Amino acid sequence: MKVVICAGPATAGKTAVLRHVTRGLLARSQPVSYLKIDVQYALEDEELAREFGIPTRKVYSGELCPDHCSVMVLGDALRWAEVNRSAVLLVETAGLCLRCAPYVDHGLGIVVMEATSGINLPLKVGPLLSLADIAVVTKIDRVSQAEREVFRARIQDVAPRVQVREANALHGIGIEPIVEAVLNAPDAQPQMQLRGNPPVGTCTICVGKKDVGWQAHFGVVRPLENQTFYRGE
Repeated sequence: MKVVICAGPATAGKTAVLRHVTRGLLARSQPVSYLKIDVQYALEDEELAREFGIPTRKVYSGELCPDHCSVMVLGDALRWAEVNRSAVLLVETAGLCLRCAPYVDHGLGIVVMEATSGINLPLKVGPLLSLADIAVVTKIDRVSQAEREVFRARIQDVAPRVQVREANALHGIGIEPIVEAVLNAPDAQPQMQLRGNPPVGTCTICVGKKDVGWQAHFGVVRPLENQTFYRGE
């Protein structure tokens, strides 16, 4: 079974991309299961179940970062997809933190970014891009050719080895190479590991302390004068 983890900022077009990927996989007789991970509201699982008749699930991360929640539930999701006799498990996660990346070894990591978010977006999403295998750029019809070229150059600056795929996710244009990448992805392993090193900093705000000002906290703190920048891998 192949495992595909798709992340990216909200409204980038992740579900639209996976909808066309699902259509392409089913056309090749590859059974698909789909898992949606979001913070507190999602209907994508119900929409894809109605459209394609595939097994779908969703998980609300709640108090967890969606990327952390993805790591927590992926083991159960793999067993669920195996019961479904799926050839591919598609996992869509909100990817909100931008310090972490939900991708795993022996899986395919896809980040989806919209070209309309500005030419500097690739410089802002950290390991969500730098640890991905494929960067899908959507809404390319809404920007100029010059902006598209600069956006691509920014991606290559951050992640020289990532495959850049431009797509019109609304109409499914440019999706075929992504389907081929899924089919050529490595097989999932019984014990999978998170790709890259997650941040090690846990602060007292994370465990419920509400006081304002770093003097009231301990562990990893940050005064205004200290602007250490986390770049991921």
